[in-house]
Amino acid sequence: MSLSIKLHVTTSHLNYLNHRAKTNTNTNTSNIRTKPIYTSNPLIITTSRSRKMSLGSYGAPFIKSSLIEPDGGALVDLVVPESQRGPKILEAEALPKVKLTKIDIEWVHVISEGWASPLRGFMREDEYLQSLHFNALRLKGNGSLVNMSLPIVLAIDDQTKEKIGNSSNVGLLGPSGDCIAILRSIEIYKHNKEERIARTWGTIAVGLPYVEEAITPAGNWLLGGDLEVLKPIKYNDGLDNYRLSPKQLREEFDGREADAVFAFQLRNPVHNGHALLMNDTRKRLLEMGYKNPILLLHPLGGFTKADDVPLSVRMEQHSKVLEDGVLDPETTIVAIFPSPMHYAGPTEVQWHAKARINAGANFYIVGRDPAGMGHPTEKRDLYDPDHGKKVLSMAPGLEKLNILPFRVAAYDTSENKMAFFDPSRAKDFLFISGTKMRAYAKSGENPPDGFMCPNGWKVLLKYYESLQTEESPQQPAVLSA
Repeated sequence: MSLSIKLHVTTSHLNYLNHRAKTNTNTNTSNIRTKPIYTSNPLIITTSRSRKMSLGSYGAPFIKSSLIEPDGGALVDLVVPESQRGPKILEAEALPKVKLTKIDIEWVHVISEGWASPLRGFMREDEYLQSLHFNALRLKGNGSLVNMSLPIVLAIDDQTKEKIGNSSNVGLLGPSGDCIAILRSIEIYKHNKEERIARTWGTIAVGLPYVEEAITPAGNWLLGGDLEVLKPIKYNDGLDNYRLSPKQLREEFDGREADAVFAFQLRNPVHNGHALLMNDTRKRLLEMGYKNPILLLHPLGGFTKADDVPLSVRMEQHSKVLEDGVLDPETTIVAIFPSPMHYAGPTEVQWHAKARINAGANFYIVGRDPAGMGHPTEKRDLYDPDHGKKVLSMAPGLEKLNILPFRVAAYDTSENKMAFFDPSRAKDFLFISGTKMRAYAKSGENPPDGFMCPNGWKVLLKYYESLQTEESPQQPAVLSA
């Protein structure tokens, strides 16, 4: 494929990249804080190796990974056992009801499987205030801190509050009207939206995707309490087999006898620059003496903004990356992280890292502007691109997680491949943003050879072609007598 490339790099961008590259040239292990997956069943490797059971701080048995302990000591599991569901369902039917939005259900999923351990339900006011103002929760048992940078709350309106009355428990309704959970020992408190938005995003500018979807239209009250989920959350979209819980992931890491697990969070298709970073990380871990580091490729599966590539398309694209050998299926686990996306930059990246602790990862890869986005009303990034990794290195409650900052990768036009940026020949490098990548796909134009595996690119082309077909005006029907 022949393609003429025009390189547009601003002076400030070059200065930034030169600084980053000089900083990263000496990157070494001392800088670290001390069969295909896509089948009907992603848990393809089983083991008969016995696992030790122990008791966490809540007194519940859990699988203790040799790599990293869940926050709070015990991995929370709030799904009612099948043998106990009958009486619980009958009880729920008699309770006042709260109807959940799609994003609310995603949070029920997150809480119920233990991604937010030790949180056991939607936040009551004391938990909400700690999360909002301190980005952490202090455990009542031993006084230690666990990171909790995003408030996980359930909003209700005046009418629902009135219906609840003096009831201590409520039933939570799914989109089809079925009761999916009970919220017990509830507390209702004021939902100060402006304070929540300002503290979480650092701005109240119009156009923040999660705010417009989940906060602005929400009620003026927050409802906290302990969750009991009546059955596992399923989406019936053909992807439920890839939604592995923290418990399942820990079992898989143990089954593969991993001595290090490094997590990579993403909400975009995987290009060869991403693969370079992930493969380089594994190489660095091997050089540190680890024998079997496993990559957790963990695309976000909850709410994303309208112009992001949909989850189903991303998962198909990821499968091609493994099939084409860009990543090694033997040392890679691909699973879906069920959390909604906030685009809250350094505040949100702490949540992404904390959740991977609970999933059993002891290394976390962080790059430029994690969880960031463009400013909704100005032509600039909403957050400083370096602040995410700096915050992760200092965040309370994340001390046990090893943070792996990655080097800047770009398209090397002299080698026709993705490579680490070299400041001594900056003009040879092309920076292809997610926006530029989508522009290529929308226009049907191919990116430079070596940017993405060919079969993965075909998935994106097919998706954007289908959008254009849907958007094209329909010809009026011609009626004949």
